[in-house]
Amino acid sequence: MSCEHLVCAQCAHPVIEGRCPMCRASRERMHQHGFAGLSPALIALLLIALFLLTLAINHLSGL
Repeated sequence: MSCEHLVCAQCAHPVIEGRCPMCRASRERMHQHGFAGLSPALIALLLIALFLLTLAINHLSGL
């Protein structure tokens, strides 16, 4: 979703302009990056943990 066409309920201006605190907060919330609400750092940490778990399982199955 994009904030280009949204109108702020508080100041009645486009949210993309960020004229009031509510516009700015909505714009920042919509432009947050990440996947499913997770930060990129947390996603990287989960991928590393999954990789290490895969290595451990692979090592144990080879014994």
